[in-house]
Amino acid sequence: MRRISLKFCYYLLFAVLFVSCKTEPTKQGLSAEAFVRVSGQDLIMPNGEKLFIKGTNLGNWMNPEGYMFGFNKTNSPGRMNQMFSELVGPDLTKEFWTQFKNNYITLDDIEFIASTGANTIRLPFHYKLFTDEDYMGITGQQDGFARIDTLISWCKKTNLYLILDMHDAPGGQTGDNIDDSFGYPWLLESEASQKQFFEIWTRIADYYKNEPTILGYELVNEPIAPYFPNMEELNAKLEPLYKKAVAAIRTVDTNHIILLGGSQWNGNFKPFTDSKFDDKIMYTCHRYGGEPTKEAIQSIIQFRDSVNLPMYMGEIGHNTNEWMASFCKVMEENNIGWTFWPYKKIDGSSFVGITPPAGWDKVVAFSEAARGTYKEIRDARPDQNESWKAMQGFVENSKFKNNVIQKEYIKALGLKPE
Repeated sequence: MRRISLKFCYYLLFAVLFVSCKTEPTKQGLSAEAFVRVSGQDLIMPNGEKLFIKGTNLGNWMNPEGYMFGFNKTNSPGRMNQMFSELVGPDLTKEFWTQFKNNYITLDDIEFIASTGANTIRLPFHYKLFTDEDYMGITGQQDGFARIDTLISWCKKTNLYLILDMHDAPGGQTGDNIDDSFGYPWLLESEASQKQFFEIWTRIADYYKNEPTILGYELVNEPIAPYFPNMEELNAKLEPLYKKAVAAIRTVDTNHIILLGGSQWNGNFKPFTDSKFDDKIMYTCHRYGGEPTKEAIQSIIQFRDSVNLPMYMGEIGHNTNEWMASFCKVMEENNIGWTFWPYKKIDGSSFVGITPPAGWDKVVAFSEAARGTYKEIRDARPDQNESWKAMQGFVENSKFKNNVIQKEYIKALGLKPE
């Protein structure tokens, strides 16, 4: 009996040691080796191979932008919601946003993106998806986690990585339409906005800390537009803001990479002076227009080399196929991965295009009309029933089965259109 007990004790001790060895390095459930990691200027996948990012942005889905609907003046989520509410009323506007979110991006879209040879998706999202503020048809508890959970399940099926990009931060980080703000980057100066910013990112990071499908967290998109007289003063506040946000995230998640964008449209990296404050950071730049040459992005390359960390082109596009093909070659030669902007929009210049539905021209005309007074709203409003049919038509045409695949665009990126 003693011999059996002693043997059992040995087995028990071995089991305890085995479990300890398996779990000790992974206080969060998974080892760091399960996630994409930084190695000098490269990203390394769990299998040890280098990851060169090639993909697209799911712009417009979780943070609507007017120009992707064909609008000009009505160009931010808040202004679009106001315009639609003036057009067809708040109830139908809420229904529209629900239908839009359910159909604009589906598994069909994600499977198509993967079929082109892309390996990464960047998801721009609005901070309000994680608050109780009114946003895209929901007042109360928002559906940000549920929407991203579903997207992650699709990415798992198709072996795509996902970058979470807070495109619209509390208070606004840019001071223009793209951050749905009030025309100034209040985030850089408002303690209340910063507190909410840190809290939301900490919640997101805690929720997804064990999810290796997520490549990383991009703290904000295109901070500090170049229009402000105190631009340099604002620039000086960017890195300290990033450090505080990273510190907050690291209290719950030490595995994921954190992406830092430069000021002035993700193009100015001079404000960064301390690249060693965290061992899992990388930088992200954007570029629209200019020459598709190495010389055109030499300052970005020099910064990347000076910090010896990965650099990734989070947004690029809206140009000729020849320009995009040339720039893809330049980026690959200089080890700068990319996600082209955007995946889908009205009239193309994207992976797939949306055909405007019947009556959409009248919706566009209303969006451009003077609506500063109630009389102007009444005078400009077209037939509400026809407007609602056009809005439903837009949702229907947004479905992947009704999209127009932009084959030459996709070929220009070195990907496969079918």
